[in-house]
Amino acid sequence: MATDKHEHEHGHDHDHDDQARIEALRTEGVHRAGEHEGPFSLHVLGLGGTGAAVITTLLRERPEGFLVDPTTRFSALAVDIGDEDLSQVRAAAEGLPAERSYVQTVALPIPTGDELRTSLNRYREFLKMEFPRYYWNPNYEPWLPADVELPGPGEHFPRALAKAVYGSEYYQNREITRALDAFADSVLTSQATPLVVVVFSLAGGVGSGIVVEIARHLSTIKLGRRPWVIGVGVLPCAGDPPEVFDGSLFPVINELDCMIDTEKNKGVMAVWGDLYKNPFTGGFFAVPQDDAFAMKGNLADTHAYVDSGIAAFLARDDSVHLYETLKALNWLSVPADAWHPAIRGEPNARWINVLATREAADIGTLGSCGLVKGFSTEYIEARTLGSGDAFDAQAGTRLREQIGQIAGTTVEPTVLQVDSPGKPVVTVVVPRASKLDLEMFFAARDTYDTLSWDDKLLKHSWLLDLGVMLCEPSIRFDGMGGECIWGCACWVVVPYAAIRGEEAPAPVESPVTVAG
Repeated sequence: MATDKHEHEHGHDHDHDDQARIEALRTEGVHRAGEHEGPFSLHVLGLGGTGAAVITTLLRERPEGFLVDPTTRFSALAVDIGDEDLSQVRAAAEGLPAERSYVQTVALPIPTGDELRTSLNRYREFLKMEFPRYYWNPNYEPWLPADVELPGPGEHFPRALAKAVYGSEYYQNREITRALDAFADSVLTSQATPLVVVVFSLAGGVGSGIVVEIARHLSTIKLGRRPWVIGVGVLPCAGDPPEVFDGSLFPVINELDCMIDTEKNKGVMAVWGDLYKNPFTGGFFAVPQDDAFAMKGNLADTHAYVDSGIAAFLARDDSVHLYETLKALNWLSVPADAWHPAIRGEPNARWINVLATREAADIGTLGSCGLVKGFSTEYIEARTLGSGDAFDAQAGTRLREQIGQIAGTTVEPTVLQVDSPGKPVVTVVVPRASKLDLEMFFAARDTYDTLSWDDKLLKHSWLLDLGVMLCEPSIRFDGMGGECIWGCACWVVVPYAAIRGEEAPAPVESPVTVAG
């Protein structure tokens, strides 16, 4: 176990205070839900095939006691391009109490080339609906070329194209707009404390392509930033098809980085306004699959195993494990000199919380959880969920040994045994990693660097409608990120080196002051 060397004799030393506060998670359980907290209601927005599969698994494997409390409510909205993965969601929803549930699917239609071009030409009108003082950029052009090839049903959609399909439907008040309104209404009518989760693949074209828009529409506009909205992004594994490793993960991670890291997000809002504020108000989890794939040996079994683990973490015991984890993450993100029970921590560059789950028999297969060797964090908690005899006496020891191989920790990792009905499972949350702690980030960057400019554009999504290709350098402000695809002055107040994950060659002075 890695430990920080603090001078304990000084009662007001911030390092000492911080260590004591972190230790309180392990020794005092300050993040455990009290009698005044809960019950909780779970609401899941599932995007692309991955999001639909997690909702389906959750409904097929409903935990004991699911919706038994009459004050709880469940909502699910699955969104994809085409209906191929959505029918299973509808089938799995049978038997839910109609008065306390809402389950809907939306298959975004594939437009014709003319239909897509017409809607993209109107995008300034669409943005004017959201931004009353939107700058009517005379240089605007659709971010997709007129001759862009539209994939057929079931084929891979590039992120930039998935964004266009979603935006065309949403801004013209079609089915997805009404479904989002209904989903938000279901969340806000819950008597129990709502926890809203957005699940998608970090490497899928549709899920990662539309999440950057739909999450902000839901969190900021539809829900008014009131309930917690939590992101759950599933990382690819070695068994995924080649298009998953096309370099898209580099812009995906960077777009999320500039959404969630508070300082970078301020640099985006300085140019584009507070509608682009981080929509994931409850935090973000990344779910690795490579270690599960090494254990299962094929893609279908890996996806089923990982989906089942995510569903258990979200829904088990009326979502109390999700809630308590969010409390712990907030506790960790507030520094000792600013800590107060009424403060919500602001995420920094270490916004990624890695979630790994295992069945009881697979405790010894955690692997690296997709993290670089030498990673360290303050606190890691594992939970063994099952009956009292579901785990042997050595389970906790084996788990701590596994965790020690994943990361160093400031305080000893905690293994919390929870008596819980249902299949015995283990959840492990490794908090506060940065994008540079993900093994896949560097490989994705290397692949991205080999692409042509046109191909790079198709890998982006967030801010394209504003003329910004985030992962390219600004053409107007030296050292800043966000190339303007129209050749004017669109950009973001984020150093290009920070987007690349590299050290800046020299201090970069922004031409815009970012308010604290």
